[in-house]
Amino acid sequence: MRYALLLHNREPAPGELPAEGIADMERLFAEYGDALVSAGVLVAAEVLQFSDATTTVTRRTGATQVQDGPFAETKEALAGIFVVDVPDADAAIAWAEKCPGASYGSVEVRPVATSIVDGAWTAPGPAE
Repeated sequence: MRYALLLHNREPAPGELPAEGIADMERLFAEYGDALVSAGVLVAAEVLQFSDATTTVTRRTGATQVQDGPFAETKEALAGIFVVDVPDADAAIAWAEKCPGASYGSVEVRPVATSIVDGAWTAPGPAE
């Protein structure tokens, strides 16, 4: 079954993080990604730019509205996503526990309802 591991954290101010801290975190995430690949469970991974690069589009009023930034004001922002294909929620939680982002933010574990695979919508099945 596919699960999205949604990484949330407070966005640091420019210059707040020392270069060595960034390098350490990049190394930890590279190792985490390698472990997911080695285990054969990684479907996709994306690191997102900071929320000030966000554009939100809605049509709630019938007309398209485009606004800069995220729609909701929050203390933590969505920073990245890993999609994993694992047997069950316990396995997804175990991978979330190993995520370096859990040391300074939170990792939301959410089952995927449907996915586009080979160009067609499909309900994900258990990992093989």
